[in-house]
Amino acid sequence: MLATAADANPFELVEDKPLSELWINPGFYSYHFDREKNLNDRNPGIGAEYRFSTVAAATAGRFYNSDRKYSNYAGVYYQPFAIGPVRFGAVVGGFNGYPKMRDGGWFLAAIPVMSFEYQRVGANIAVIPRYKDRLYGALSVQLKFKLTD
Repeated sequence: MLATAADANPFELVEDKPLSELWINPGFYSYHFDREKNLNDRNPGIGAEYRFSTVAAATAGRFYNSDRKYSNYAGVYYQPFAIGPVRFGAVVGGFNGYPKMRDGGWFLAAIPVMSFEYQRVGANIAVIPRYKDRLYGALSVQLKFKLTD
């Protein structure tokens, strides 16, 4: 018997239900694709994520970036797809602190991200796209810890 296209799709749509969870994180670890540029892979900082639904969360924080400068961010995660316990989508938000991007000023970005959460620990894994010679591409991992449910 032949499988249909719907049967071959491993993704499921996440039902949008209200939540109220507060998560904190200690920054990121970024594996930069341009290894020869001596970029900062360790990006310590402090951040918060308020998950207000099963598909969306607000986030904000500060970290030491790839250019060895401080960056701030604020945005919204939207992750309507899942494979088992792993959610997929993007985070859209504003960032600053990158000297070659708008002289360190604020800019908007959309970043593909997947998230995994188990009880009080989780991780966000993002693919940071390279943008000309202003922003460096990387695979970024952010560990997070749940404070409230």
